[in-house]
Amino acid sequence: MLPSGGLQTVGPFIFFDHMGPAVFVPGAGVDVRPHPHIGLATVTYLYAGEFMHRDSLGTAQLIRPGDVNWMVAGSGIVHSERTPPEVRHASEGAPIHGIQTWIALPRDSEEVVPAFEHHPAATLPEIDRPGVRLRLIAGEAYGRRAPTSVYSPMFYVDAVLEAGASLELPAEYAERAVYVAEGEVVAGDARYLVGQMVVFSADVAVSIAASSTSRVMLLGGAPLDGPRYVWWNFVSSSRERIEQAKKDWLERRFAPVPGDDERIPLPED
Repeated sequence: MLPSGGLQTVGPFIFFDHMGPAVFVPGAGVDVRPHPHIGLATVTYLYAGEFMHRDSLGTAQLIRPGDVNWMVAGSGIVHSERTPPEVRHASEGAPIHGIQTWIALPRDSEEVVPAFEHHPAATLPEIDRPGVRLRLIAGEAYGRRAPTSVYSPMFYVDAVLEAGASLELPAEYAERAVYVAEGEVVAGDARYLVGQMVVFSADVAVSIAASSTSRVMLLGGAPLDGPRYVWWNFVSSSRERIEQAKKDWLERRFAPVPGDDERIPLPED
């Protein structure tokens, strides 16, 4: 969904991808081989399935539905994500459904030291409203703060609404959007279905209502401090920095991922 024609970011969110829902046949699964990132933080959030995350910091962390893997690439990190063997070979097959996002780091933080955080579902703030269940993934919203270490004002919320329930979006952020992952919601006079992202104007009170049991992702924040260059898995305010990252990956100067010796080649290689 992001980046999109005419819209690169919503707050600091610069990449937004809906995976699935799907079920792999027994023996198959996700195999995202080691690849590099710079200038961003990645967020993996699953509705169904499991991933094993490994990175060049030596992290080996299983992620399950409702957990958050928050990886800060900064000056450069390499990671892989794969379906664990025990899930891959289950007789019923391996499910996959979730959202992956990239958060562009502010210019003064683009080269921070790489870091990784894992936050189990039980450690994330949950907020209950009539007919609505919210889980705060990152940033601040509805009077609560998530444990993820963010670098700019932002919010990222998993919201499940019962049919007929309504919810107001946080009003304190200049840029806000809703992504429909399941079901159907109404905003203003329009209905929005699965796969649609609705971006709202600033300084306008916004509420959504669920036409049926629905699951949406609420996201946004302060406007990013200028446009970014995006090439493959690299994000930077400097075109020259991306060229350097390309060269570093090509010449194998990024740190390897312990326990995962494969790699995705540079697309133009």
